[in-house]
Amino acid sequence: MNGGDDTEHLTERECWELLATHTVARLAVDIGGQPDIFPINYLVDGASIVFRTGAGTKLAGAVLSRHVAIEIDGLDEHDHSVWSVVVKGLASEIDGMTERWAADDLPLYPWIASEKPNFVRIEPRLTTGRRFHVVDGAATTSTGTSSATGIDATTEEHHPGAPRMRPD
Repeated sequence: MNGGDDTEHLTERECWELLATHTVARLAVDIGGQPDIFPINYLVDGASIVFRTGAGTKLAGAVLSRHVAIEIDGLDEHDHSVWSVVVKGLASEIDGMTERWAADDLPLYPWIASEKPNFVRIEPRLTTGRRFHVVDGAATTSTGTSSATGIDATTEEHHPGAPRMRPD
């Protein structure tokens, strides 16, 4: 463990193991000097990450500025920890004929029925991860119920008049 008793820096191998077992990430891009974040589904392809998208802001932000980051995170209820993995790298559209045919064969499918014909590859430059061990009772289960209070944080107000975390 590094960075205090409750923070563990993950090895690059541990980061890639987590990346390989998950499929949902947040993609951070620079759009005209402003940051933007998009949800993506992805897969690990060799030593890179591939996602597909339609034409638009996400594609333009990824391939025009090229510098991107993706982030995944999770909760391990068994050891009362949460973790986060960040990959920073260079994005490029897969457009060469041979590489495009290989990308078409990847088991990477759009979430929605709209056209997503563009494949983007992220070549990592830096991969980092951390695991945080949380105090007993502070972790939230995957259903959103606080193990300490039994309150469903997705529907119950914590303070009278406070905004709900999820609209009705």
